[in-house]
Amino acid sequence: MRLAGAVVLYEPTDEDIKNIDSYIDDLDILYVMDNSKEQNEKRLPKNKKIKYIFNNENLGIAAPLNKAADLAREEKIDWLLTMDQDTHFKDDVLKRMKEKVENTDCSEIGIVTPWHKTRLKIEKPQEDIDYPLDVMTSGNMVNLDIHKKLGGFKEWIFIDGVDIEYCLNLRKNGYKVMRLDYLEIDHNLGDIFYRKFLWKDLLVTNHSAMRRYYQVRNYLYIRDMYIDSSPKFCKILVKFKTIILAVILYEKGKIPKLKAFYQGYKAYKSGKRGRSYGKN
Repeated sequence: MRLAGAVVLYEPTDEDIKNIDSYIDDLDILYVMDNSKEQNEKRLPKNKKIKYIFNNENLGIAAPLNKAADLAREEKIDWLLTMDQDTHFKDDVLKRMKEKVENTDCSEIGIVTPWHKTRLKIEKPQEDIDYPLDVMTSGNMVNLDIHKKLGGFKEWIFIDGVDIEYCLNLRKNGYKVMRLDYLEIDHNLGDIFYRKFLWKDLLVTNHSAMRRYYQVRNYLYIRDMYIDSSPKFCKILVKFKTIILAVILYEKGKIPKLKAFYQGYKAYKSGKRGRSYGKN
């Protein structure tokens, strides 16, 4: 099978750039979608498979991925690997993912993904394959036929929630996410850690104020869109009390982040979409 890939860059480190080497050999084309302030083309590996696109601004995640999907379809490619810049593939994982797709009826499979190894305290399933409700964008092979039928990723979400919305949209329309738990990739989620609070482990993510803004705004929109088809998930999605508690107790920049929570809520109530953080 032919497989295209898309990685979205934003002010990448040298380690982020190096991650490309872990998966490019198993791709036919890699679209490098650069949201950075300055071009990074000269820092990329010297490889004819790379198609570099400089956006000259931060377009978020969804718009660059949709553009890459359109370009891949023009090349008559049916699957697109979507990557974050901080994700690293192990050994022959991508090759084995491709083999699984080639030997499986994927007409109802919207995403094929491996197990993401992170610092999150999530128990790995015992079975080889499961069908979770949602997965992170990075490391996914996206079925481009289904992607087109669903209208792609929601560009107005901008960041935070693009992956969640797309997975819920898949489920609502009768499609599945297939996770290959016998395959594993490393995914760096940034400066996260746990702290014991009373009898529970409290997750501290240290996301920026901007991320907090979009999480609140977008998760509330997503709840409204999918509360009927995925009610339990959507109710959990908008439980912000634990996140706010972690910010107050353990994170730096508490005041800007708490303000961002409120601003995100106001943006949701006023119907703001797209890139709206910091705008009146």
